[in-house]
Amino acid sequence: MPKENVKTHKLSAVPDAFKHRDFEELESDTDVCPLCFGSGMEVVAGKGARLCSCRKRDAHSGLLEKARLPKRYVECHFHNFKPLNPSQERAFRYASRLTMEYPAVERGLLLMGTVGVGKTHLAVSILKGLTERGFSCLFYEFGSLLKEIQGSYNNNTQSSELGVLAPVFNADIMVLDEVGASKPTDWVRDTMTHIINTRYNDKKLTIFTTNYADERRNEREETLEDRIGARLRSRVYEMCKTVMMNGEDYRRNYDKPSVEAKKR
Repeated sequence: MPKENVKTHKLSAVPDAFKHRDFEELESDTDVCPLCFGSGMEVVAGKGARLCSCRKRDAHSGLLEKARLPKRYVECHFHNFKPLNPSQERAFRYASRLTMEYPAVERGLLLMGTVGVGKTHLAVSILKGLTERGFSCLFYEFGSLLKEIQGSYNNNTQSSELGVLAPVFNADIMVLDEVGASKPTDWVRDTMTHIINTRYNDKKLTIFTTNYADERRNEREETLEDRIGARLRSRVYEMCKTVMMNGEDYRRNYDKPSVEAKKR
């Protein structure tokens, strides 16, 4: 029988520089999670296996991306909201309680107040807290949503009205920012009614913010009802608890000199 040729490979020593590298340094060379090694399940000694934190983190990042949160509000969360008066403290308690108790809640929130009192900060905090818990959320500034819907009527665009509205209707929780800011034409009110009624009928939680109050402070000032109509304001009463927030515009502080600058 002819002798079979066997190919041999020469073994070389592992370089000293490689032998002394830490495991943490090695794992940084790859994208594999050091806890689950890419399996998605982390083994806990004496307890069994559980979903790895890397999968939870990736899932949260995906939900947050789908929420369409503007970069301006990426850093907003409950931990850095600083109430400056009792009305802001009360709004903070309502917002944080809703976030902890959802889905065992039946009404959303209507955060009402003048500019710069923290309405959007709290609304975004709710959204981020609920995405961390795995719920699908969506953020829209109402004027931007209207423009996207109008843009869907253009034959040159790749979007459709249904494509724009489907996420609005389907999101577990939606933040609709600056309600009432758009000029209240018949089309605007009809579109707003369609959106809100659909979410109302499907029992989807909605968080609204608005700069318009229910009471006039002077004869020239418009109310929220003036801007969105009596019928829709009545529906929002049922959908949401109205929380009034008072205070000065915090953005004015950006132009104030710091304490250190005053000492100079």
